Amino acid sequence: MMQVQLSDHFTYRKLFAFVLPPIAMMLLTSVYTMVDGLFVSHFVGKTAFAALNFVFPVVMLLGGLGFMFGTGGTALVAKTLGQGAAGRARRYFTQIVLLAAVLGALLGGAGMWYLPELCRLLGATPDMMPDAVLYGRIMLGFLPCCVLQWTFQALLIAAEKPRLAFWLSVAGGVTNVVFDALFMAGLGWGITGAAVATGLSQAVAGLVPIIYFLLPNSSLLRFTRTPMQPRPLLQACSNGASELVSGISASLVSMLYNYQLLRYYGENGVAAYGVVMYVGFFFMAIFFGFDMGCSPLLAYNHGAENHAELRNLFRKSLLIISCTGVALAVAAVVLAGTLARMFVGYNEQLVSLTEHAFCLFALSFALQGYNIFASGLFTAMNNGLISATIAFLRTLAFQALAVLTLPFLFGTSGIWWSAAVAEVCALVFAVYFVLRYRRRYAYM
Repeated sequence: MMQVQLSDHFTYRKLFAFVLPPIAMMLLTSVYTMVDGLFVSHFVGKTAFAALNFVFPVVMLLGGLGFMFGTGGTALVAKTLGQGAAGRARRYFTQIVLLAAVLGALLGGAGMWYLPELCRLLGATPDMMPDAVLYGRIMLGFLPCCVLQWTFQALLIAAEKPRLAFWLSVAGGVTNVVFDALFMAGLGWGITGAAVATGLSQAVAGLVPIIYFLLPNSSLLRFTRTPMQPRPLLQACSNGASELVSGISASLVSMLYNYQLLRYYGENGVAAYGVVMYVGFFFMAIFFGFDMGCSPLLAYNHGAENHAELRNLFRKSLLIISCTGVALAVAAVVLAGTLARMFVGYNEQLVSLTEHAFCLFALSFALQGYNIFASGLFTAMNNGLISATIAFLRTLAFQALAVLTLPFLFGTSGIWWSAAVAEVCALVFAVYFVLRYRRRYAYM
């Protein structure tokens, strides 16, 4: 099996060898999230499925901390490794993991306490409320594991162990599927079984790396004794601000979608949106995985001031993203009916609504890769402000504006057009920033 290091010159073959494990890892994560939805939809029913999709954005809002610590910490650690300071990189790595675990626990506890009030504020129907609160509280109990899972998935790539990150995702995915089947299909635990199964899968992927890095290992990183230093922690958080903004924004926008869909379609709208989001997350996982794999390479070469390799990685990345985006948009249209029936085939009205939504969402799948890569590029350059600006415009500002205004212009279909319109608007700003900073960072 090809061994690839951060310091290598990357051909397409080497680049694929390095980024495929994180892409596969993200795909697996999205698949076992989809499995929860499939089991709940078919074994518990439409109302429970809608409740799960209603409360899931709240959980992911807090889980976004893991993206921040993972991507921001990876950019800082990889840049430090590129500067030849391995000992300092290990200290930063240790501090980032400790802070992620502590904040995950604190926010999980606070979320469990305030969840019922938040669900009422967001407009949960009386039928959805019990399942939404139950599922959400169990998931928030596992929040420290969720945050650590996302943190380690990125940091393992900086440690030159992308395959270990992949196999941990496999282990987590298998855990989730097996316990979903046992708890829901076998024991009839309903939505409780779905939440516990997901939490156990996060525990596997989030806690096993702690053991790995505590023991002697062959990676570039390991835990070491270190005081908590505010400056590098703040830099890591600043680097990863875009990913935190993306997570928070996506969660807030999902809540806004659910609010609008409840007004226009009732529970059917929330259920249909849940299906689109499951598949949309699967498609986005390809781009997020590519960004997760490519970001340490960009950050390392930025730290090493290897501008020729930066330009090489930038050019190859754009070509890969372009081809992938077109393929995913076509797949969304061609497979719309099949995907709808897979989740909600027991309800023809839901199938029709979900298929319609897929076709209108398709354009966003063609464009989102550029915006995700642009945001990740500036994270790798340790410019958290520009990265966060692109992420904020893409995931919150434009989508929120679109989902509130387009229904007045195009009727109910306007809700489904919102994602594509937001991606187009964000792409204009992403291109502007990439061109403006090209000489400072010499990536093109």
